[in-house]
This record gives sequence, structure tokens and C-alpha cells, in this order.
Amino acid sequence: MRAAGRSAWGGGAASAIGFAKEEEPVENFSEGQSREEKQQQGVECIVFNDQYLTCMWGSKEMPTANYSLYYWYLPPRTENHMPVECKQYLQEEGINMGCWFDHSEIIQFRTFYIHINASHEGRSLVIPTKAMKLQDLVKPAPPVNLTIQNISNNQLQLTWDSMYNKPHCLEYAVRYKSNKDTRWTEHLASGKIFSFPSVDYEKYYTFYVKSKINQYCGTTQLWSEWSVPVFWGNNATDKGVAEKQAPWFWIHVVLPTASLMLILVLVILLIRMERVWVIFMPRIPNPSKNFDELFNTHQGNFPEWAGVSKDVVESFKPNYSESFCYISELPPKEGSSPLWGGRDMPRAPPGLSSAPASSSSPGLILSKKSYVGV
Repeated sequence: MRAAGRSAWGGGAASAIGFAKEEEPVENFSEGQSREEKQQQGVECIVFNDQYLTCMWGSKEMPTANYSLYYWYLPPRTENHMPVECKQYLQEEGINMGCWFDHSEIIQFRTFYIHINASHEGRSLVIPTKAMKLQDLVKPAPPVNLTIQNISNNQLQLTWDSMYNKPHCLEYAVRYKSNKDTRWTEHLASGKIFSFPSVDYEKYYTFYVKSKINQYCGTTQLWSEWSVPVFWGNNATDKGVAEKQAPWFWIHVVLPTASLMLILVLVILLIRMERVWVIFMPRIPNPSKNFDELFNTHQGNFPEWAGVSKDVVESFKPNYSESFCYISELPPKEGSSPLWGGRDMPRAPPGLSSAPASSSSPGLILSKKSYVGV
């Protein structure tokens, strides 16, 4: 967290600080504080990739007081070379833990001095500091865009880029290991290229690169962080590597993809919920709706509702008339005998009754002009 510093020089601090000579350490100790206690606090300044500078004094333990930082250069930048207070404090829980310097406040190849003091319970507290050369405190950014190419049989070439604005001031270290090795191998490189004379195509290699300021631009042991790794080779024969990569594949590829697909399916289901409900709970068809027009509009006239033409309807009606024929049976006269006389009465065919036909029986059908008699 950053906080703006005070613009005024605090309480007679200018007279207490004075101006240190070039290369002269500045170590002030207040009464009641030992040198060991101050050395435990200390201050650490790092220039990150020539872009900004941080000076931290609360990295080991929380300070007991709110310290202020003042800085100056020798030789001075301008004629008005009074110490300047930090403009952007780095705070934690409201306590100043360090100071952040913009690129415009950084001057290399000049001696950089800082003074850190505070007032606590009536005592003046000072954190010991010493003169610094900022070109010796540069920590570059990690290399980027690592690329591996085959330049010949069993020979690889590793190249990379740097985000540092002075690439000629850098030296590099390359670290690599195969899936069959147990230790890392490191080599120094002066440029942004490194060749491997012999590699095994059956192995799987991992490469890292880091950088630092070389001896021509500064004296430092501050290496950058290791770059993002780059891989080359065949890992099909190494089950151990495959097993290590499997969780990464599931966590970073399969699970996000499956989650997105599940969300997409749920959205589609919500949009088409009615369609899904019809699939799982089909509705019972109601045929009455199909016949509403038959009964309400056509009053039950089926031919009209079905669209049958009147000519067809009329063709089914009968176009003739049939007169009625009345049939009656005369009663027999006295003394007369049946037509069959004394002979046996003829038997009725199977399935018909043998009783004589009465006037109501349909067994005897005579025309109007027929007579029965002796």
C-alpha cells in the first residue's frame, strides 16, 4: 500500500543529518538502542528492471514507530541539493514499511544516501543506512519468449528475449533437466542464445533462463526470477512425467471445459423448459378440439364439415318408390281337408318349425291374387 509522504522536512532533521561524503556510510543510533538492534532492522533497496526503486525497512519485523525516509545524491543533481522526503510510502496497517521511488527519481552511477528516522516515546529512532550505488542494485525482469529449435541432428538452440531496456548489460544463466535426470544443470550465457551440442530424442527436457547485470554495467548478485519454462522432447516413455502432468491437465483444461459446457446446457434447458417438460411428461391429447367446428359451426352436418359436395350427397339418396303388397290367408271351409289329404304332413326343412303357419306366421307368403281352397 502506498501513502503520500510529507513535503516538509521534519523537525530539525536537516541539521541532524547533514551531508555525507561520497562512499561514507551513514549509521546513526539513538540513545537506548544498540547497534545489534538496528542491524536487525536494516534497510534493503532494489531497483526493479530500471523502472522503479523500493527501499524496505520493515521486511523482517513490524516497526514500532512510523519512520520517515529522506534521500539525496552525491554529487547532487541540482544546486538545491537538500535532502528530499519520500513521496510514496509503502504501508501495512497504517505503519510505514518502505518507500517507493519513481523512475524519474532514480540516478545511477551516483552515490545514493538515505536517512530513516522516527520519534517514539520521546526518543529519536534512526535506522542505520549506508551509501549505495543504484547500478549495483538492479534486478532485471525474467527473460521471455523462450524458443527451442533443431539446428542439426541431436543439437538444439535455445533463444529468448529480455524486457530490460539495456540488453547489452545482461548476462544469463540457463538451467535444464531431462525426465531421466535427478539434478539440474546450469550454464552461463553472455547473449540471448544457447546451444546444446547433444540431446537424446527419447528424453523430455525442461529449460529455464534467468538474467542479471553483468560486470560492465554494475556489480551485483541480484538475479532475476526464473523464466516461464519451455519443454522439448518425447515424454511418452516416461510414466512419471505423464502422471505429474495429468493433474495439471485435469485441473486447467478438463474441469474448466466441463464447467462451461454444464453451464451452457443449464442455460439451454432453462430457455426451453417447456419443451423438456413435454418430453418427460407428455400431455394427453384432447380430440374434442378437432370437432368443435363440426358441432358448433356445422351443427353436426358431417358431409358439410367434411367438405363433401352436394352432388355426391344427392347421389346416395334413393330415386324410386315401391308399392306395398298386402298378403292375407283365407280360413278353410267346412268339410274341406288339407291339400295333402291323408298323407303324412310334409316335414319342415331343418331349422324351421313344423307347426302349421298361422295368419301371423311368415312361413306362408301368398300374393294378393292367390287363393287357397278345395
